[in-house]
Amino acid sequence: MEDPAAPGAGSASTNGNGNGGGKGKQTAPKGREAFRSQRRESEGSVDCPTLEFEYGDADGHAAELSELYSYTENLEFTTNRRCFEEDFKTQVQGKEWLELEEDAQKAYVMGLLDRLEVVSRERRLKVARAVLYLAQGTFGECDSEVDVLHWSRYNCFLLYQMGTFSAFLELLHMEIDNSQACSSALRKPAISIADSTELRVLLSVMYLLVENIRLERETDSCRWRTARETFRTELSFSMHNEEPFALLLFSMVTKFCSGLAPHFPIKKVLLLLWKVVMFTLGGFEHLQVLKVQKRAELGLPPLAEDSIQVVKSMRAASPPSYTLDLGESQLAPPPSKLRGRRGSRRQLLTKQDSLDIYNERDLFKTEEPATEEEEESAGDGERTLDGELDLLEQDPLVPPPPSQAPLSAERVAFPKGLPWAPKVRQKDIEHFLEMSRNKFIGFTLGQDTDTLVGLPRPIHESVKTLKQHKYISIADVQIKNEEDLEKCPMSLGEEVVPETPCEILYQGMLYSLPQYMIALLKILLAAAPTSKAKTDSINILADVLPEEMPITVLQSMKLGIDVNRHKEIIVKSISALLLLLLKHFKLNHIYQFEYVSQHLVFANCIPLILKFFNQNILSYITAKNSISVLDYPCCTIQDLPELTTESLEAGDNNQFCWRNLFSCINLLRLLNKLTKWKHSRTMMLVVFKSAPILKRALKVKQAMLQLYVLKLLKIQTKYLGRQWRKSNMKTMSAIYQKVRHRMNDDWAYGNDIDARPWDFQAEECTLRANIEAFNSRRYDKPQDSEFSPVDNCLQSVLGQRLDLPEDFHYSYELWLEREVFSQPICWEELLQNH
Repeated sequence: MEDPAAPGAGSASTNGNGNGGGKGKQTAPKGREAFRSQRRESEGSVDCPTLEFEYGDADGHAAELSELYSYTENLEFTTNRRCFEEDFKTQVQGKEWLELEEDAQKAYVMGLLDRLEVVSRERRLKVARAVLYLAQGTFGECDSEVDVLHWSRYNCFLLYQMGTFSAFLELLHMEIDNSQACSSALRKPAISIADSTELRVLLSVMYLLVENIRLERETDSCRWRTARETFRTELSFSMHNEEPFALLLFSMVTKFCSGLAPHFPIKKVLLLLWKVVMFTLGGFEHLQVLKVQKRAELGLPPLAEDSIQVVKSMRAASPPSYTLDLGESQLAPPPSKLRGRRGSRRQLLTKQDSLDIYNERDLFKTEEPATEEEEESAGDGERTLDGELDLLEQDPLVPPPPSQAPLSAERVAFPKGLPWAPKVRQKDIEHFLEMSRNKFIGFTLGQDTDTLVGLPRPIHESVKTLKQHKYISIADVQIKNEEDLEKCPMSLGEEVVPETPCEILYQGMLYSLPQYMIALLKILLAAAPTSKAKTDSINILADVLPEEMPITVLQSMKLGIDVNRHKEIIVKSISALLLLLLKHFKLNHIYQFEYVSQHLVFANCIPLILKFFNQNILSYITAKNSISVLDYPCCTIQDLPELTTESLEAGDNNQFCWRNLFSCINLLRLLNKLTKWKHSRTMMLVVFKSAPILKRALKVKQAMLQLYVLKLLKIQTKYLGRQWRKSNMKTMSAIYQKVRHRMNDDWAYGNDIDARPWDFQAEECTLRANIEAFNSRRYDKPQDSEFSPVDNCLQSVLGQRLDLPEDFHYSYELWLEREVFSQPICWEELLQNH
């Protein structure tokens, strides 16, 4: 299968010590201080404040609309306005758009849609630009940004009710199939924003319609609420024997990645695809509601907690701290004595002394000196990725002497309780009883979890506690039902599958799903900030590069900010889209989720995400790749200022970039989805040396991001060795405090890891066989199934009522004469044949 993580990956390098693994001669004290100072400067401020970030489906309404446009497109706002005003003056005399009555506005929009149906491509584009100006809020008649956003939403509802979306969908089909535009773009040495003009106008109108109508507000009228539900249905289901709209956008993504349509404005396509999936299937909060409903339908007990609310109430742990824990300051010997005791054996004891103050003090210490075993596994990881993916870059951070920092009161306060209710699986109870019976009575009873004869009293209490916290997931029920359907297809009959939007989307994606996933990961790789520019990688900048390249330094700075912003928005849309698809498919059916997950894993999604995090995440999250005066709707109200260094640097005053933090959390959640309960994929995290990369992300003081990093560290802790656990006790404590407990999980010990015979290839193969059996049973069956019932009763067959055409009785007598009476019947031959 094609490997999207191969092109554009970084080259191998030495670790942060600059000596290829922590071995080498000692640095002089002055050299060490200079190195620490330089490292701190390059990393930015380690003392990251708590980020006031609220995770949700998307950013604010204005921010989501502004990210649709690149700064290179700003001149087109004026073009759109001119096209509208020229057309409007020919149709309406002496009035402005906002002065018209609603009926007059509808009549004008109907005329616009009629004028779209012209042969001339140039005239059609002008009318489409006039429609876009309406969708953008007729900003020429507004005085403030609030007015622009208000009229944009009002106009979008009006445009939709007049059938604008259907008209633009037809135009989009025409542009996708426009072979002349494709061949013209393929012949050009450099593609610019001019090559995608028509597509950008069409996609912008459709995006504004989806985004404005998707937004729910309490003040919305009943007519608007009805229009929203109608629009959602129209996008979700196949209308007029056409595929759902999301599948058309997926086909645009694959066509772009195949190189057949390099002029497609891929950022707009991805943003629209993400918002369509969110609109039709539902966001994260809607998913929680669906999960509660599904558990009730299956007769399962309600959820113990709302995970969204639990995460919101969690506090971020301190990033790398320069303070001592209260307990350690009393128990640990002074640093001077430790240094004196080491003498010439300093390097050896760094690896061995787990109580060393420099190892224990740092809550989220970035990296420890690599042991020989770790260096060998690092080499294996590089060979696995053919030297293309450097995931082993180390980044040590040595704290200053403790005497320079006071004790922190925040560190002394202990949490009152654990945030999550513990969970136990049925398999955990069975495994516990199997071990107990083998130990105390010498034989087992299979899957029997009720018979406790012969077991001591403490085992009885343990089983009782385990059963109290037993959790049956929706996936467990779906897997059990699937096994029953495979075993007893005739007695259980046909499965009734509800035609939900999620089910229809999966059916449409099924046969092209590998190509969709590979295409998305290719674009994600090209947009990752750690990717190196390569000639064979896809060009994702077609809709941001101007026709004439910048000639001044300021123009180059502006384009550089625009390009970085463009890549960040692409990463944001792909990460949110993949996460939404995985969560909805998992709720709809576990094997739909596993099918998508397996293709993501086969396309190297795991090393790709690790490659993304193999950078200074704190700098990425605090990046200011935006120019506030050029953002929509601000740029439509104010005159564009003269380009100066001050205007370029005058970005927002937020302490972080919302979209980048959102993207990081989405990618971490995605990685958790792919690796949870999958030992083979957990070993991929270990082989690719993900622990130092993930620990570096813990510098970001945001509770949700830290939670998912700690989850990823927890699942691989048992494979990292005793020395790693001894050297990272602070991280182990953070895992204990923040991550849900599984009562029988020996994640912190891993005593039997060496003796446990994991067959990772067999695990994936078994899963793949189950997925193929599910897809074959549900989607590949012919119409006349061999298990469908057959009616053998002559009377009931002859007595069935058939729907006959209206003109049947006119030709019935002629048919009888020709086909029955005039045809001789040899009854003896019929008897002999049967």
